[in-house]
Amino acid sequence: MRRLAFLRSWWLSLAGIWALATIGDRLWLRADGRVPSWDQADYLNSAVDHGRALGLLPAGGWSSWADLLDLSPKIPPLASLVNGSVMAVAGDGVDEASWALALWHGLLLVVVALWGRQLQGRGFGLLAAALVALLPALAGLRVDYTLDIPLTATTTLALWRLGCWQAPAPRGGRWVQALTAALAVAASLLVKQSALLVVALPCLWAAGQGLGRRGRRLQVLAALVLVLALLAPWLRHNGITTLGGTNRAVVESAAAEGDPTGLALEALLWYPRLWPQQIGIALLGPALAAGLLALWQARRGGLRALVRAMRSLPAGWPWLIGCTLAGLIATTLSPNKDARYIAPVLPLLTLLLARGWWWIGQQLARRWGSLVAGGALAAGLMSATAGATQDRLAALEHPDPSPIPAVIDRLRRAEGDRPVTLAMVPGTGDLNEQNVTYFGRLGGGRIVGRRVGRNPREHDQILRRSSWILLASGDQGTRRASHRQLSQRVRADGRFEPVGTWPWTDGRSVELWRRRGGMGDQAGPAEPFDADFIRLARGMEQGPRGIAAIFRHIGPEHLLDGHFLYQRRVRDWAMERLSRNPNDPDALWSLALIEVLRNRPAEAEVWFGRLAANSPSDPWPASYRAVVLLIDGQPVRARQALETLPESARRDPVVKALGDLARVLGGRLDGLPAARASVEAAIADVKAALKAQD
Repeated sequence: MRRLAFLRSWWLSLAGIWALATIGDRLWLRADGRVPSWDQADYLNSAVDHGRALGLLPAGGWSSWADLLDLSPKIPPLASLVNGSVMAVAGDGVDEASWALALWHGLLLVVVALWGRQLQGRGFGLLAAALVALLPALAGLRVDYTLDIPLTATTTLALWRLGCWQAPAPRGGRWVQALTAALAVAASLLVKQSALLVVALPCLWAAGQGLGRRGRRLQVLAALVLVLALLAPWLRHNGITTLGGTNRAVVESAAAEGDPTGLALEALLWYPRLWPQQIGIALLGPALAAGLLALWQARRGGLRALVRAMRSLPAGWPWLIGCTLAGLIATTLSPNKDARYIAPVLPLLTLLLARGWWWIGQQLARRWGSLVAGGALAAGLMSATAGATQDRLAALEHPDPSPIPAVIDRLRRAEGDRPVTLAMVPGTGDLNEQNVTYFGRLGGGRIVGRRVGRNPREHDQILRRSSWILLASGDQGTRRASHRQLSQRVRADGRFEPVGTWPWTDGRSVELWRRRGGMGDQAGPAEPFDADFIRLARGMEQGPRGIAAIFRHIGPEHLLDGHFLYQRRVRDWAMERLSRNPNDPDALWSLALIEVLRNRPAEAEVWFGRLAANSPSDPWPASYRAVVLLIDGQPVRARQALETLPESARRDPVVKALGDLARVLGGRLDGLPAARASVEAAIADVKAALKAQD
């Protein structure tokens, strides 16, 4: 009974740490007046998307797994699924949605406390959790709606469970440990791909050790299968967009921002130089003092004494040190750098720093008693709390009221519950397409914002298709002359009229403009995209030239129709045409292109197959069919689709490259040199054709 009561008090103490941190976060959120910026609003929108897809939020409902996976084309869906579920209970407002971050933070504190208890005992576990709750960097991320707190919580969980499994028997090597570690690793990767920076090297180390032990080989294989099985549905559905998005977010972004790379001194010191602000001097000071004192005491033994001390570390500490170093190295070597990207390593560092606090407490207790040691510990925690509080107060912002709610209210009064796309010219951290979309969908709304006007060649298209446009006076957050030109054209175009003006910041204002045709004026409604889409789809008969035309037009059109309403209209039109003529080429090409744009390769293959059957000597329907079959992971069927073409058609460089690629992906690795040569020839042929077209 005494042990049970002690455990209960331990958990109550841990809950108290979380509650105090959460109360501070809620007070901060209430006092801060800013609106979500680009990234924050993007993640909020993703949570709304997933909550609606699960049928938990208004204006939503379950459709299919494919539709659910559509919502996470670049970032894995786990955090958004959890966050959207929390919205269903707490509400979809900015502050209410942040309760999800409090839950993720609670998971992080539980993991750190249990890991610390395993390393040094119950008191050490509570101390480590308290220090993590006081970290200035994590305190800032707890009120910043990004994926950093979920990522930090799940990677820390994965490393802890992996460490439990890799420990020597009888403590480690159990099936339950292997499977829970696999689940935790998969969860971290399903929060964000960058979890690999923290978990990849420890996973490889643990797996390598496990494969060398007869009793653990099957566990390693089972864990690997479980991780891959959990990742496979998302990766298979979004593999291409994920690779493209990761390249832009990591490589291209790093190059654009000029981040240091490799082993340059600036890169190696990039994150350590931030630790005084991220961890806090009050927390770093005692730990560093403990390290210096320990080195002073071991000075007579020299390097041998230090090596002996490292070898005699208690169980679990070498794993923690190794994971910390691995995370630091991988994060440092990553091309893209940002202060928050080091967040998953900070709890590991804090566990190591907490050991310094604990060592000082032991020294004080040994000399002056536990009362003095407890008082010193309390003073240190109070100092760290004061430092963290000061940092959070300094981070508060009180900007002018945002015009976004008023703009959205005006739109809703005009359009009701209809889906609306608001074309936007301004784009700043406090007024952009992401946070306009978020506010436009609160409470089941269906208003989305899309930023337009970057390319002057698209201005005529914007003026023809748009029903609502948001402009701004003065600086609109961009130096692009094209955005200013579009603003001037809207104001001078008789088809549009202003319906509202609201103050923004720095003496600026935002203006909402509406197409006059919405009020029965002679200007007429916005032109639909349907006929142009059908023409573009039919243009695929021309091969690469037709695809190039689609790329040029479809992006701007998707900005102007953020709900893709044209697809439903064209689909209905095409199905009606097919009911009268099953071989109608306009209908078949339109349906095939719609399914390609919806990332439905299996459905697209059906329509391309019908087109290929209608034109057996035309290389392009069969080629498109082969492409979607390759995307769907069916290289053998892709090769068979191309083999039905006449010999003359198969000599086309693009068709030949697709055939060679299908053979390699189907297992014929001896065809790799031929595939490489034919792919290079196909690329050159396509470039030449497009250049001639221009």
